[in-house]
Amino acid sequence: MNRADLQRLTELRIREAKALLDGGCSEGAYYLAGYAVECAIKAYVAKRTREHDFPDKALIEKVYRHDPEELVRGAGLEKDLRDEMDRDKDFAVNWAIVKNWSEKSRYNASISEEDARELHASIVDPAHGVLEWLKKRW
Repeated sequence: MNRADLQRLTELRIREAKALLDGGCSEGAYYLAGYAVECAIKAYVAKRTREHDFPDKALIEKVYRHDPEELVRGAGLEKDLRDEMDRDKDFAVNWAIVKNWSEKSRYNASISEEDARELHASIVDPAHGVLEWLKKRW
């Protein structure tokens, strides 16, 4: 899987999350929305990986995870994230919501529509959303 694949997967998963939300399936929408962020961070990592270079083992171990905060650290985006949160308080609120996502949500059959919509909005907000911030870097 390469950067372009991860970018396409990001867009696909966030569209699927919206379709599930609109269809009343908040549990799947929540999981896929968070997974879209995971794919976007991994697209950034792929951008930094050079063809024919053997990847650094420590980097690989850091990015073969699902936790948004760990992925940001592993990708080397932590300072950029802090700077953006200091500059844009609405973005900081959105990140606070997104960072609580877990891949374990795929096993949760009781995610509320409100929680799913809040996560989705925090990701896709055109002015302060986490996905827009990531797209500027990927």
